[in-house]
Amino acid sequence: MTLSEPRSDTAVGWARLEAELPELTRQHNSVSPFPFTVIEDFLIPSAAVQAAAEFPDGAGDWMAYVHWNERKYANTRPETWTPLLRGIVEELQSPRFVDFLERLSGIENLICDDTLEGAGLHQTRRGGFLNVHADFTVHPKRRTWRRRLNLLVFLNEDWLDEWGGALQLWSQDMSRAEHTLAPLMNRAVIFDTSSDSFHGYPDGLTCPEDRTRCSIALYYYTEEQAPLVRSTEYRARPGERMGAVPIFLDKSALRLYDALKRHLKISDAGASRILRKLDRRSKSDGE
Repeated sequence: MTLSEPRSDTAVGWARLEAELPELTRQHNSVSPFPFTVIEDFLIPSAAVQAAAEFPDGAGDWMAYVHWNERKYANTRPETWTPLLRGIVEELQSPRFVDFLERLSGIENLICDDTLEGAGLHQTRRGGFLNVHADFTVHPKRRTWRRRLNLLVFLNEDWLDEWGGALQLWSQDMSRAEHTLAPLMNRAVIFDTSSDSFHGYPDGLTCPEDRTRCSIALYYYTEEQAPLVRSTEYRARPGERMGAVPIFLDKSALRLYDALKRHLKISDAGASRILRKLDRRSKSDGE
């Protein structure tokens, strides 16, 4: 199937993606530790610059993912975004882009998640991090949806390496980080999600207080009869013996929350409010 001609308001450089698809496909399926693709200048440059400028600040509509294994924020409410940001996500969930992902990855019948469960706009502030992990395997509210692909689009102009926040892709045995990908402006990373696709940015950011690590995050699924359900699997890095126990305990608590969330249909918004209060309390106790 040939991708349709781009619309005049497109944010994605379709002609380039179409031309590079054979080589991108070869690269995606011939790398380790798991299939992944890096695409530079993913969005049309003017759209990327505008999206970065319109990226909302951390107030109001952001959910806090603040616990031992991560400290980041997510906005899953497109009605609070600018038209451009909504349009970019809509385009990245369109049949045309899903077709591109299927041909890139070889995974057929991909499904978009309109609810943006765990996805949407992400940002991490100074000191924030995301411990190395493999993602949850099944959509929390759709038992037959198996998670298959992640798409990250970074929107960080003039990001310096010393600020941290690079996405690390770890070997299956967690012995080493095989790739370190800086969150550079308009860089997209697409990778397969599986039980051992370990990734993260586990060291706290050292960016200035007025800068944040910003990205668009989207997840894609396939429908299966009875996929294996497993919540996010956090892992300690080599040399983190002191941190292994709290990582495990936090992971166990999150597994309990995940089970309750699946059975009781709890939203992340309520948990976010609790985490924010606990985070503020821990900061005040430490001062």
